[in-house]
Amino acid sequence: MHKKYEPVLLLNTTICKANIKNTTERIKQWGGVYRPHFKTHQSAVIGEWFRQEGVECITVSSFKMAEYFVAHGWKDITVAITATAVHTEVIDELASKVNLNILVEDETTIRLLEMNIKNPVGVFIKIDAGYYRTGINADDLPQIKGLLNLLKSAKNLIFIGFLAHAGNTYAARGENEIKKVVKPSLDKMLALKAFLKDNFPLMQLSWGDTPSCSVYTDFYGVDEFRPGNLVFYDYMQTVIGSCELKDIAVCMAAPVIAVHPQRMEIVVHAGAVHLSKDRVELTNGVTSFGKAIALQGMIWDPTKDIGEVQSLSQEHGVIKTNKEWINSIKPGDLIGILPVHSCLTANLMKEFLTTDGNLIEAMK
Repeated sequence: MHKKYEPVLLLNTTICKANIKNTTERIKQWGGVYRPHFKTHQSAVIGEWFRQEGVECITVSSFKMAEYFVAHGWKDITVAITATAVHTEVIDELASKVNLNILVEDETTIRLLEMNIKNPVGVFIKIDAGYYRTGINADDLPQIKGLLNLLKSAKNLIFIGFLAHAGNTYAARGENEIKKVVKPSLDKMLALKAFLKDNFPLMQLSWGDTPSCSVYTDFYGVDEFRPGNLVFYDYMQTVIGSCELKDIAVCMAAPVIAVHPQRMEIVVHAGAVHLSKDRVELTNGVTSFGKAIALQGMIWDPTKDIGEVQSLSQEHGVIKTNKEWINSIKPGDLIGILPVHSCLTANLMKEFLTTDGNLIEAMK
């Protein structure tokens, strides 16, 4: 049972299911497979809503998460974090139970995994699509060929294609900027596939990020899509241009603990341990840690803008507001906060209270 005096992450099931359905329909238009990233919700219950739309394969962000969803009946899982030799035991165990795919980007890991893994594992080579986090540059053919040569002779590491996460779309603002980020990276992936298709005719391209999968349209040639955040969306995605405020399916119900009219500030019990410290820079130069909106019971209204969360400490959030709201809000009230990053907020909260009154737990 949820403690009413604590912050709670509300979930609008109608919006959430609509987001899942809309994404499923978009991906069908491109002729690709929808392999959603479950790191956003981390919930077996919400996972079932994807099954209802015909989803059979998923993406996770850790081997622990893979174990959780295997225990809840999922049989085809990609672990979208670069694997190393330290993961050998868990990879082999999972691969003995389900169709498991992993990511690699160095020769040493391939050699050590091949020596020690007894069960077949699908292998994607991680490609850097311009995010500059992990992966091999798509233009680095010598390094890619080195990995392919090792995989070609491997018995239990089965090369299935190239995987990219275009996380640099998060720096874009608006559809045109998203397209400018996506097209050159996608062109490189498609060129890689065309160059190697004679030797690897069954090779797949796997693509995943919410901004591009929400607004980009020319994805023909990509085999599977792994967006995750769009199950909930969040405030950051509205600033990027991936969605509108009405599409956000989660909202933090934050208890007001202090009101300071002289500073036009409202202090809520919802801090970094609830919302994370991810932030977004708005066009007016303001840095926001969340959008504060009016809350009526468990229903929020994104058109009733209270202000921006201007700072966070561990348990506290400070909202900058105006005269209208400073005179109508008092300690003990609840304010809604649309999180900047729903993936991190959901991971911190570990549970959702649906707007129809049901408590849904996520992976602990």
